[in-house]
Formats: sequence, structure tokens, C-alpha cells
Amino acid sequence: MNEVSDQALQEAATELGLVLCEQARRMATAESCTGGWVAKMLTDTAGSSDYFEAGLVTYSNTAKEKLIAVTPSSLEKHGAVSEAVVREMVSGAIAVTGADVAIAISGVAGPGGGSDDKPVGTVWFAWGDTIEEPEAVCQRFSGGRDAVRRQSVLFALQGVRRYLQDTR
Repeated sequence: MNEVSDQALQEAATELGLVLCEQARRMATAESCTGGWVAKMLTDTAGSSDYFEAGLVTYSNTAKEKLIAVTPSSLEKHGAVSEAVVREMVSGAIAVTGADVAIAISGVAGPGGGSDDKPVGTVWFAWGDTIEEPEAVCQRFSGGRDAVRRQSVLFALQGVRRYLQDTR
């Protein structure tokens, strides 16, 4: 699956946008390894201002702490690429933007930075809304940096769409 086309990304973003419009929800993103790519895909569509609230690129631990209230203890205990941190990123993104739903992504895109327990291609995702606790999932993607990031963006767009469809 490491070949993700621009068309596949655009289709996934369009489908998510339709679901957000149908549910009259506004979305925020809190991204680390994808560097704002999910927000870019969502805002590439005309009319996205109807459902997109804000995109936050919280690449460093300091940005995660200061901008979206990720706790230093979670970062210290679990690391930035972890379930605890992406859950806090979702909650923080919703709190700071007022969005109805948010997605968070933090991972090791490579080529360096991996470890035995978090090899290159390890990406944590979380999505949630103002009602439910954030749902988190970890994926391991293959390929180079661009491939890992593209797969992450597609997984994020499809994952939050499924979440929204399942919670309504």
C-alpha cells in the first residue's frame, strides 16, 4: 500500500468533507510527522470553510505542550509517538480551536529517528469529538519518508471518516 496517489488523497479528503457537511461538524487537525498535509488536503476543496476550522502543526514537543496542552509527563513517559500523546493532541486541538472533531498524528516518518520499539514507519493516530473520548490506533507503514507520510495522510482521512460515520 505504500504507493498513495494524489488522486486517492483528494478522494479521501472529499469524502470526509461530505460527511462533515452532512453532520454539520467542523474539524481541526493536530499534526506532527505529516506537517499539515491532512489540513492541506481538506482545504484543497472549494467550500472547505464550511467544515474546516483549523490546522495545527505541532512538530516539536514544545509546540505540543504550548499550543495544544500535551502534558510534559506524557511526553516524558511515553514519547511524542504514543497513544497517550495523540489522545491529548485531539483533546487539546478541540479545546483550543472550538472544533467539533479533531484528528491527531504523530509518527516516525524517517529515514532516521526510529528505535527498536518505534521503528521508522510507526505512526499513532487519534480522532475524537466533544462527546466521546478520543479513539487511537497505531500503524506501521513501509517505504521512504514520502511514502510513510502519504500513507499516514490517507489513513487519517479515511479513519476519521469511518469514525464519524460509526458514531452517528
